[in-house]
Amino acid sequence: MFNRTRCLQAAATVASISLLMGCGVLSSGDSDDDQRIVVGTTSAPSTLDPAAAWDGSWELFRNVYQTLLSFPTGGSVPEPDAAKECEFTDGSSRTYRCELRKDMSFSNGDKLDAAAVKHSVDRIRKIKVLGGPEGLLGSLDRVETKGDHEVVFHLKKADATFPFVLATPALSLVNPKEYPADKLREDGGISGSGPYVLDSYEEGKTAQLSGNSRYKGRADRKNDAVTIRYFQDSSTMVDALKEQKIDVTYRGLASEDVVELQGKNAKDGLQLLEGAGMEIRYLVFNLEETWTKNPAVRKAVAQVIDRGAIAHKVYKDTVEPLYSMVPQGVTGHTTGFFDDYGKPSTTKARKILTDAGITETVPLTLWYTTDRYGSVTEPEFKEIKRQLEKTGLFDVTLKSHDLWKTYEQGYRNGDFPVFGRGWFPDFPDPDNFIAPFVGERNALGTPYLAPKITDELLPQSRQESDRGAVAGQIKKAQEILVDDVRLLPLWQGKQYIAASEEIAGGERALDPSTIMMMWELTRKTSW
Repeated sequence: MFNRTRCLQAAATVASISLLMGCGVLSSGDSDDDQRIVVGTTSAPSTLDPAAAWDGSWELFRNVYQTLLSFPTGGSVPEPDAAKECEFTDGSSRTYRCELRKDMSFSNGDKLDAAAVKHSVDRIRKIKVLGGPEGLLGSLDRVETKGDHEVVFHLKKADATFPFVLATPALSLVNPKEYPADKLREDGGISGSGPYVLDSYEEGKTAQLSGNSRYKGRADRKNDAVTIRYFQDSSTMVDALKEQKIDVTYRGLASEDVVELQGKNAKDGLQLLEGAGMEIRYLVFNLEETWTKNPAVRKAVAQVIDRGAIAHKVYKDTVEPLYSMVPQGVTGHTTGFFDDYGKPSTTKARKILTDAGITETVPLTLWYTTDRYGSVTEPEFKEIKRQLEKTGLFDVTLKSHDLWKTYEQGYRNGDFPVFGRGWFPDFPDPDNFIAPFVGERNALGTPYLAPKITDELLPQSRQESDRGAVAGQIKKAQEILVDDVRLLPLWQGKQYIAASEEIAGGERALDPSTIMMMWELTRKTSW
């Protein structure tokens, strides 16, 4: 446990479905315990060091670290944050310059200058954590500093998405005195320059945040203190909300809890905020395993999966079937898997296998975790098992890890033949639903060599500053993903925030990548 005293219009635009219209005004932001806002989530960090995280750890990072650019409330185009201004300085989108704000510092008072920015970026590339954020920097050649306030990013090739990359928590700015250049920080602490300071952290349980008095950036903090509580399952989290032990819930709300909250009335004193999010879930096939390296096996699974049944039976229609890795509402979305496979069919699946010389029952082991993705993941995988075994073509074994860190290590080690993953976009662009999953080093820690995508289609699309004009390349990339069936999309979900009626600001609290900006939350007081 660390203690500080010892060491595109966003697709996630939120619409409020209020269950109680309370009369009140916003609180004055008093810092006493009565004003502290308690947020519950099932998404605990896997690490506190940005150089190691390409996952839900970003939820915490967004609030305690700072980036050169960030997304304004309600906006989908990154704007300067730690930077005073940023821009491409050439016509080819290969040189990107940022000028820092004056007199920037980390929360402990140490200077935040151009050298600190370069250090923060360079260490990601030097440490090269497997499955870490290095994959986001594939287009970066080198970082140059000019004096204390100017940073220049030289790219290998044109990349119009680079400003979006700089706005992700992966590029959080860290203190060179406390974050080694060649290894991860290991003392369990955080020293950033974000809106909050981490006062204390107990792994998997709580994070105590208080306002950072030295913060200089675009966030307008509306509260002075937040406690984040990490839960293992949705029901326990929702019970804590009902019992007024927490004020807000986010990430991991099970469908049955969403349905129950939708049915609440005014006397319950709760509100449910619904966002048209871009969260997706999918299966990953490991090509190092005997059965899943066979394309016929993967295609047979794709032919059998009934996404509609998963959405209806398991998720109570709080999610929608997804037939491509790029979700609805994002440029380049297709229905590739439906176009190629049509409705689920045992007959077609059997033919796929027999044509490949497979006549015996195929044994498959499917792995999942309820940590981070919520308790509903277990019945989801039971439904997938039921669908596959009903055909008589597969013999499915389900296995799980309760802790995300253990699960993550397992799939990065290549231990799982088939495993479930979720994805919340790093930034609101179709590139980010394809690029993170392909290449030698990707977010899955499972190499997926697809040179047509990585060397041709994505580089072509990144030359286009008008991101709405890249649909052609994105659709061609998805055709390759459908043909390979290395990744099998299942569903696209909305985002839900459940909160006490005393809390305001939830409708503004999600950025375009559906990360909660805790500083937008505030407590109402009665008239």
